[in-house]
Amino acid sequence: MSPRPSIVVVGAGPRGTGFLERLAANLPELYGDEPLDVHLVDPHPPGPGRIWRTAQSPLLWMNSQAEDVTMFTDETVDLEGPVRPGPTLAEWAGIDGRTFPTRPQQGAYLRWVYERARAALPASVTVHEHRTTALRVSGPRDGRQRVWLEGTAVPLLADLVVLTVGHLDARPDREQRDLAAFAARHGLIHLPPDFTADTDLAALPAGEPVLVRGFGLAFVDLMVLLTEGRGGRYEGEGDELVYVPSGKEPVLHVGSRRGVPYHSKIGYVLDGERPPLPRFFGTEQTDALLGRAGPIDFRHDVWPLIDKELGWAHYHRLFSTHPERTALARSDFERAYAQAPPRSAELAALVAAAVPDPADRLDLDALDHPLDGIRHHSAEALQQGLRDYITQDLTRRHDPAHSPDAAVFAGLLSVYGQLLRLGKRLDPGGWWHGFFSYLASGPPGPRLRQLLALSRAGVVRFLGPQVTVETDEDRGLFRAASAAVPGEWTEARALVEARIPDPTLELTGSPLLRALYEEGTRATSGGLLVVDPVDGRILEHDGRPHPRRFALGPHTTARTGSAFTRPRTGGVAFGQNDVSARAALAFLRDRECRLPAPLSA
Repeated sequence: MSPRPSIVVVGAGPRGTGFLERLAANLPELYGDEPLDVHLVDPHPPGPGRIWRTAQSPLLWMNSQAEDVTMFTDETVDLEGPVRPGPTLAEWAGIDGRTFPTRPQQGAYLRWVYERARAALPASVTVHEHRTTALRVSGPRDGRQRVWLEGTAVPLLADLVVLTVGHLDARPDREQRDLAAFAARHGLIHLPPDFTADTDLAALPAGEPVLVRGFGLAFVDLMVLLTEGRGGRYEGEGDELVYVPSGKEPVLHVGSRRGVPYHSKIGYVLDGERPPLPRFFGTEQTDALLGRAGPIDFRHDVWPLIDKELGWAHYHRLFSTHPERTALARSDFERAYAQAPPRSAELAALVAAAVPDPADRLDLDALDHPLDGIRHHSAEALQQGLRDYITQDLTRRHDPAHSPDAAVFAGLLSVYGQLLRLGKRLDPGGWWHGFFSYLASGPPGPRLRQLLALSRAGVVRFLGPQVTVETDEDRGLFRAASAAVPGEWTEARALVEARIPDPTLELTGSPLLRALYEEGTRATSGGLLVVDPVDGRILEHDGRPHPRRFALGPHTTARTGSAFTRPRTGGVAFGQNDVSARAALAFLRDRECRLPAPLSA
């Protein structure tokens, strides 16, 4: 008697839940009512997983508005399977769509989505939840796989394994090991890259300076937990917001490569004419890149196309919605823009002639280096300079007169879809994903208003851009400096790395992914798991897709911005889930996959 077919899904957070939803949606067409076991392996609750678990501080928010969060497909998603619509977080929770929900609220929504997906499976499918960690996977290409779990002596047998493990811990790299050793020698505090909600912050003493390296969303969480989380409160609102300390806060000295926080979330709706995308970085361009021999270089081959595509989104919106701020006929500009080479002097001259106000021009290099060349005569002057910068950013990102900024956000989503097509031929590296997050995935506006209030209260101090951190063996201190204030050093007995760990296979905290890496599974130079861009199958060392192993998520070359998305924006991750689920079901439909497992692993 043949064993029941089975799938093991490692990771039951939002990505695993999305895959399960697509499995349920496609199962009637591709698999019918045949028996199937689905094993979900995750030490954290199915649905929210670790990052969105409901047992975390309600002070922590999402950086998306409730109406902009959905786990359900719509007609804008590229699907072969059926569209199964469902409510946004706002609709499900019955809350104001323009509010920023708490993390526990999102976790409750994800739990409900998981339960709905599970309930949509027919009675012939049995779901098994394993609240533990997957250690490794073994088995031949042409036979059942064995998934070894922590705390069990007998592995799970699987016809297919799907890795949807999401963001992970990581072992420290050489720099972090050296910093930790220095801290241990001198009795200092060093907190390496981690998920801030999981970090033990109790060691950071009240009133003492703390160096913080990183100015993204991990810093925002740190800021919240060390201020409101220690009993502080805010009074007033808007520009009059005041922070009232509890006296338990440390003093956070924060800096980063750019020296500024991520751009505020846009505080208006993009209405009216939208840019037709893709235009200069679409199927035609990616087909041409894929048709070349040899590797594809992101900076040389792809970045110029992205630059022109985002420029197209920006100027299309400017000319269509704010024509009074342009100096050429729209048709003339679009014709000349199409003909000009990307990132060329010709293109720059066209933009300068057509758009008189430099504030209306898109300069991605300037956006990426907002403080380059700016010097201050004192640390206090830097504080005021940064407060002015953040205030201007808040004003711009909440003013629809600058709606080309929102069009660029739409362009970034389009770009992500094309990068996925390049898949295994391209490793854009950490810079691109950081740049995307900096422009498109910043904090809610109210968080930046809180940051300004904390700065005025002296609880947060800005270090500036291009921050360097040194260790002083003689004095037993960490020291930080920035070129923004020449000769100025800040010393502290505590250093916090406010960023999540990089998703590299070599240093990953996942024993399963690390075992795959050590066994020779293909990885990029940046440490991402190489997968087939078509269906997410893992590529082996010889470049062949493994027929029984899939991977989806941030640790792969098919990584997307998020496992969930705004409604009606294409839902790239949803499309990936659909393709992989259909490939898995088609494979299971083949009776050959049900051969007994070999006796040895």
